[in-house]
Amino acid sequence: MINKIAVIGAGTMGHGIAQVAAMAEYHVALYDIQQDFVDRGLESIRKNLAKGVEKGKVAPEVMDTSINRITGTTDLAAAAHQAQLVIEAIPERLELKTDLFGKLEELCDEGCIFGSNTSSLSIAKIAASTKRPDKFIGMHFFNPVHIMKLLEIVVAPETSDATLAAIKEVGSKLGKDCIVVKDFPGFATSRLGVCLGLEAIRMVEQGVASAEDIDKAMTLGYAHPMGPLKLTDLVGLDVRLNIADYLHNELGSEVFNAPQLMRQMVEEGKLGKKSGQGFYKWD
Repeated sequence: MINKIAVIGAGTMGHGIAQVAAMAEYHVALYDIQQDFVDRGLESIRKNLAKGVEKGKVAPEVMDTSINRITGTTDLAAAAHQAQLVIEAIPERLELKTDLFGKLEELCDEGCIFGSNTSSLSIAKIAASTKRPDKFIGMHFFNPVHIMKLLEIVVAPETSDATLAAIKEVGSKLGKDCIVVKDFPGFATSRLGVCLGLEAIRMVEQGVASAEDIDKAMTLGYAHPMGPLKLTDLVGLDVRLNIADYLHNELGSEVFNAPQLMRQMVEEGKLGKKSGQGFYKWD
């Protein structure tokens, strides 16, 4: 039975995962490499929960008990201690993830399940850094984690049925609707989402229409909750460029050959919401 979840990385995705896990009554260790990163993540959780209370969506006692279930730490061994599930939410670089799980292999109990929040990287390649490929699985959450309902579960060839069943149960307890996909570059969501986003950027590049009108075409014409360009701003142009380059290399499809406009914007620091400027201006 899973009682303690260690979340590695206290950034946007990590603190969101920690929040929903604590609200689902799991004990959570939230780890990052610097104390100010941990503090920032914990403060974001407090603000999210306080906003929920203000809107009447979260009971005050749920906010208090959820916060009390989360322990922030910069000690990886302490985070891993007695955890039955580790969820990694660190930057999208294969060498960082394999290095992390190589360390966790030595720190975690034999039965601990390893989950990666990667949005496109090979689960099998990350799992190869451990001695438990049968207990390794992809757990791709969506931002903001406490609002978005989807959990994309990614199974590699060696992922066991027992591991998949355990993670489906966790996903359900977290209030997520789960889909199961095979370990293929981009999975289902990133492959389709990045493809749409790149084509929208090409349309801006070609002067087909403004970013606002391209987005409106998809929100009003196809009932998408958000246009592909605004979504790219939220995800981060640098993040999506990395995914596009990875998919282009892995799949060999020109669909994923990133437009020059995208590369130029990243070089200029126009990364979207986090930099204040992307296809839109952000406060």
